Amino acid sequence: MPAAYHDFPPRPIPAHEYRRERWRNGHGWTRAIARWPESGDWDWRLSIAEVEAPAPFSRFDGVARELVLLSGNGLRLRFDDGETHELLPPHGRLRFAGTRAVTGEPIDGPTHDFNLMWREDRIDARLLHRPLVGAMVVFVEAGECWALHLLAGHLAFADGTPLPALAAGDTVLLTAPTARTRYVIDGGGEALLIQLTPRTSG
Repeated sequence: MPAAYHDFPPRPIPAHEYRRERWRNGHGWTRAIARWPESGDWDWRLSIAEVEAPAPFSRFDGVARELVLLSGNGLRLRFDDGETHELLPPHGRLRFAGTRAVTGEPIDGPTHDFNLMWREDRIDARLLHRPLVGAMVVFVEAGECWALHLLAGHLAFADGTPLPALAAGDTVLLTAPTARTRYVIDGGGEALLIQLTPRTSG
């Protein structure tokens, strides 16, 4: 696995560039945002699941995942072990193991759900839901990657950071190729912030 993201510069990903793909089990569709590495066996992956009808989710051994409701009236997660959890508006969320058998059941109409997946033996992941009111600073340590998905509103980068402004639905990947890097964000709305840190061996 790549121990760090030295060859991975900061990168904006407009919503219109997300790739629509079938679920691994063929029971639904997802819009793929980003993954690392970009080919072969990934360490982490970001996507937006489209759940239009009750359907079993794909199984991912060795993978942890976190779902966040983006739109719709809610998603019921019915696990085969008997647990049931509802992701309710505005942005209900749940973290669970990819090995758990689960069926997603939309509550009163289709949903779109942000899907973070990562291999626990390779990556530590943390997902935060944050309001954007004026300026905010994100510090990215060398070797880390942060993803910012703009839920609503608008966002621009200050302090000369050569990244374009983001609109609702867009994502940006923030990295620190050589040393700790400071990103100054100015905007209004709300966002998901995902910290992805490679695990050290030994």
